[in-house]
Amino acid sequence: MRQLKIGNRSFTNRFFLGTGKFASSEQTRAALAASETELVTVALTRARENDPAGDDILKAIDRDRIEVMLNTSGARNADEAVRIARIGRAAGFNWLKIEIHPDARYLLPDPVETLAAVRECAKLGMTVLPYINADPVLARRCEDAGAAAVMPLGSPIGSNRGIRTRDMIEIIVEQSHVPVVVDAGIGLPSHAAEAIELGADAVLANTAVAAADDPVKMAEAFKLAVRAAELALEATPPRATSSANATSPMDIFQ
Repeated sequence: MRQLKIGNRSFTNRFFLGTGKFASSEQTRAALAASETELVTVALTRARENDPAGDDILKAIDRDRIEVMLNTSGARNADEAVRIARIGRAAGFNWLKIEIHPDARYLLPDPVETLAAVRECAKLGMTVLPYINADPVLARRCEDAGAAAVMPLGSPIGSNRGIRTRDMIEIIVEQSHVPVVVDAGIGLPSHAAEAIELGADAVLANTAVAAADDPVKMAEAFKLAVRAAELALEATPPRATSSANATSPMDIFQ
């Protein structure tokens, strides 16, 4: 099984999971176990140990096995994202998902503010993974600014529409010198498998798992789908052809 290296850490499982929208910490813990994920995202507002509201998400995460990546969800510009990063770093978090989306309807990332935040947060020494539009030029700019990986969207956050940015993701994969993690819009395990088949290094999902009737089963399904796609690529599938190719010799009928 090929390992994936991001920053200073190596991962065996290429399925990453968000921790929002789960009904309870117990459900979160069970889904994380079923997924066998090694990287999760957590919003700053939930990454508070001994939270007086009782929502201590960190207790649901086995931090000896799972890396916690703070996200800047809610930030509307680079300054707000950097402020969240500084708070997180002071609290001991060194992995950061930069997420800046001022548009409340479509939650599309702001490319200008995101790039500015990548530059500043990389200077802080954090392992930075920006959530971006599937824009190959922006992906390269983020890489040059110090991003440890880039996270292009498949479709809008929480839409479950799958990969609608296929052509652009293929270009990003082709040109990138850092890992590519497809993030947002992944609604089914088959969408996750498609991302891996396109050449992405990993996939991150949240809504598709947390909002399922059975999040634990769905978490396992995503894990298996990603692994199946990995195995298929390792097996080197035959190339597609424009014409039929008989699986049995045709001359036996002559």
